[in-house]
Amino acid sequence: MTQPDAETTVVLHDYWRSSASYRVRIALALKGIAYRRIPVDLLSGDQRGPENLRVNPQGLVPTLEIDGHRLTQSLAILEYLEETRPEPALLPAQPVVRALVRSVALAIACEIHPVSNLTVLARVAALAGPEARARWNSDNIRDGLVGVEALIARVNRGGPFVAGPAPGFADCALIPQLYNARRWSVGFDDLPRLCEIEAAAAAHPAFQAALPENFAPATAPAPVA
Repeated sequence: MTQPDAETTVVLHDYWRSSASYRVRIALALKGIAYRRIPVDLLSGDQRGPENLRVNPQGLVPTLEIDGHRLTQSLAILEYLEETRPEPALLPAQPVVRALVRSVALAIACEIHPVSNLTVLARVAALAGPEARARWNSDNIRDGLVGVEALIARVNRGGPFVAGPAPGFADCALIPQLYNARRWSVGFDDLPRLCEIEAAAAAHPAFQAALPENFAPATAPAPVA
């Protein structure tokens, strides 16, 4: 949801194609939380401008303003939403399954994503050129997804999503990473669990509502081949 009524005070500072921002948009949609969006253009460097630094001292996205607080870091935001608005649940009830679900999300948000962010890719390109940049990113994403496929096998799923019939915490992290893989032409058709989850998410209204293309500016760059 992105059209709040006049009483809504939830504000999301994000970039349309940021994986971390995408995670939060999915979670907000799953929880049915309306919000107002303030775009932050990473390609123009808006994240380092005074307006964004005022709400996010790290100069990053996303930032969620909610309940009188300014929250940063996407997984911390998801945890807050789960603790303050527990229905529908993003985390399963059993402690061990909760830990396994968090391990999937952390593998993506802390292992795959940071090595593929704009700052790292720009540095690789500066040191070794655009071909190295593409190879670095593709290899990182592919290797990471192979590991995530194996981690998901440890979760007692019983449904098309990471932890069962309903989407949750790990799916919020996984789907943006799969979207990124598609952008970079990184194949994962041989990873059946990921393909099943991707297909289920594509048919789910919350994931449809959070799609980057729904928020793309008119001057958005062409997809990376």
